[in-house]
Amino acid sequence: MCRKIFAPTSKNEHGSNGEVKLNIITRQEHPISRSHISDNALKVLYRLSNHGYDAFLVGGGVRDILLGKEPKDFDIATNATPEQIRALFRNCRLIGRRFRLAHIMFGRDIIEVATFRGHHQEPEKNQSAQSKEGMLLRDNVYGTVEEDAERRDFTINAMYYNIADFSIHDYANGVQDLNAGIIRMIGDPETRYREDPVRMIRAIRFAAKLDMKIADNT
Repeated sequence: MCRKIFAPTSKNEHGSNGEVKLNIITRQEHPISRSHISDNALKVLYRLSNHGYDAFLVGGGVRDILLGKEPKDFDIATNATPEQIRALFRNCRLIGRRFRLAHIMFGRDIIEVATFRGHHQEPEKNQSAQSKEGMLLRDNVYGTVEEDAERRDFTINAMYYNIADFSIHDYANGVQDLNAGIIRMIGDPETRYREDPVRMIRAIRFAAKLDMKIADNT
């Protein structure tokens, strides 16, 4: 199965393990418009950006818009810490122990904002814990947007829409896999499944929901 979402002029190839390598797709090369994004999500993106923080629409919101679907949720990733996010929004509450997240409340509409995740193996940043089997038990380690992309599960969920210039930062050739209809794990699948076994169920759910094929190694 192959479905053309759009064809940016610059293309990067990745190996079978979905290695992370940045490909910036300019506004002129992709179909996402701010009209596709909810007003509340735009308010959060712009306030973060106007206060000097990186602000990206990320994951399913970007994926679904590119597929011509209406996103169920609009999730945002930023380099602002949860405490810095809370200082900007009076309607913010922080939740979670394993993953510290900020929820910006607009009545019943909740915009979830996550700080970029780093690698849990870095002891100087360490607020994480793993089981002996490799499962992540606590994971409040912050990092760069590149590290955050490496920590995401599938290539089609590692695309970031940058509110600063309306470009898409595609870190694992997610557009290529969307076009090909492939669910591909980022990194070594066995390691990633040990970190979070629910990823196996997510792979099956995405394949069924989006009518896509799971890559053999995934």
